Amino acid sequence: MEALVMSDTQTSHTSPAHQADANHRHYDLVASAIHYLRDHRIEQPSLGSLAAALGTSEHHLQRVFSAWAGVSPKRFLQYLTHHHAVQLLREQASVLDTSLATGLSGPGRLHDLTVNCQAMTPGEIASSGAGIDLQWGWGTSPFGATFMAWSSRGICQLSFHNHREQNVVDAYRRDWSAARHQRDDDAAQEVLQRLFATPLRSGQVHLLLRGTNFQLQVWKALIAIPPGQLLSYQQLAEHARVPGASRAVGTAMARNRIAWLIPCHRVIRQTGDFGSYRWGLERKQAMHGWESCR
Repeated sequence: MEALVMSDTQTSHTSPAHQADANHRHYDLVASAIHYLRDHRIEQPSLGSLAAALGTSEHHLQRVFSAWAGVSPKRFLQYLTHHHAVQLLREQASVLDTSLATGLSGPGRLHDLTVNCQAMTPGEIASSGAGIDLQWGWGTSPFGATFMAWSSRGICQLSFHNHREQNVVDAYRRDWSAARHQRDDDAAQEVLQRLFATPLRSGQVHLLLRGTNFQLQVWKALIAIPPGQLLSYQQLAEHARVPGASRAVGTAMARNRIAWLIPCHRVIRQTGDFGSYRWGLERKQAMHGWESCR
């Protein structure tokens, strides 16, 4: 596990399992709130009308939402508006250009975590992982039920789901049909707790990437987007040094198996529309708002 995620010591009085479970329960309510807020954002619903629509009390909604997001539902709604998204798109180009030019720690980092990537060889990909020992497991994160798989070389899959679904495991096994597999839910939860700790531990996380050279180029450009910022597909193509290949960039993002750490959720349409997301639009908006609030 230390080869997978290396981190400094964190001071906390809350058990990892208890905190993870609380985050998961809170996310279910938050996701429902985001769905309602998105559909009724023009009306700018009050806390009372939002609570009534969700079948809960104002006090409970305010407490749970604030515990999860760090801000009130009303404040969170501001992060989901078209105006806020467009403003971030306009600012992002100069922010990222400055970071890359000056060598600041923003590019290549997720908060205080340095993301290190290792690509699989063409032979390993063609053989569907023959000779590779993989562990996999289910855990909970701030964004719901979370599936992950990893080897000693790094995380190769991380995905968010509403429930622990067997078809997720089946698809993973098809992708790695020739690898050796071992389930370890406790180890998966330990890694997730480090990745989503509050405050986040500093350290490194290792990824094992399976893709074409073009896909690897796009994914590494994604990792350079600072938390809480947004890029359009066109801006991402430019930073990946493939200007004019926005559609191909979108296809590469769709092939990404590692959510959050390769942050596809930070890419939206040029118009400011959040667009779609492999693991759900509500989750994409929740992830962006969660980062912005921090």
